[in-house]
Amino acid sequence: MKPAFWARRAHKWIALVIGVQALLWMLSGVYMTVISIDIIHGDHLAHAGAKPLSASGPLIDPDALAQQYAGLTSFRLKRFMGDAVYEVHQADIITLVDAHSGARLSPLNEETAGQLAQSLYTGDAPILKIELVTEAPQEVGGASVPMWRVEFADTSESTLYLSPQTGELIAKRHDLWRWFDFLWMFHIMDYEERADVNNSLLRVAASLGLLFALSGVWLLFYSFSNKRRSA
Repeated sequence: MKPAFWARRAHKWIALVIGVQALLWMLSGVYMTVISIDIIHGDHLAHAGAKPLSASGPLIDPDALAQQYAGLTSFRLKRFMGDAVYEVHQADIITLVDAHSGARLSPLNEETAGQLAQSLYTGDAPILKIELVTEAPQEVGGASVPMWRVEFADTSESTLYLSPQTGELIAKRHDLWRWFDFLWMFHIMDYEERADVNNSLLRVAASLGLLFALSGVWLLFYSFSNKRRSA
């Protein structure tokens, strides 16, 4: 049989195998290019950066901190909901301390977590649910737990994840990000962790896609060659 016969047959069967995945690559690629990555990251959901601290009374002397927290390795002064606090590090323990009174603020309770989330949130929707999670959800990957999950009652199900120890904003999630993550799973063909872009399944699919394209190029070249000979 002529080589063109085998090329057509290979092209057809490879298309049947790889066609659905190729369509998923195109659909996910379009989504990733149409929606701004800043929107996907949720930069519009929470206030970016902390305002500079302003003097609002005397601060606790660092020596007093060292006496109160034995084994202190480091500390830093930062802003927390408009107030000055110390973030105190003792080995692998982190504590928030009011920089004026010395009162311990962490771990944050549910009420404080809600107030913090509301102060960070840029929208006007009320809080729908607050939950302390001890197992990191899929949408925040391997982030350290426990963490506060604060969901807002807006149309995109905006959710802020907060550290109970430091009060830091761990992650911002919303429906556009979740759709991105879902399509990313199909794009890289990692259906478990959604992170491995070098998995074997993707390599096989990419190789089949390349064979499909090459066989198509060969058939196109063969078709034009036949037309020139016929002329």
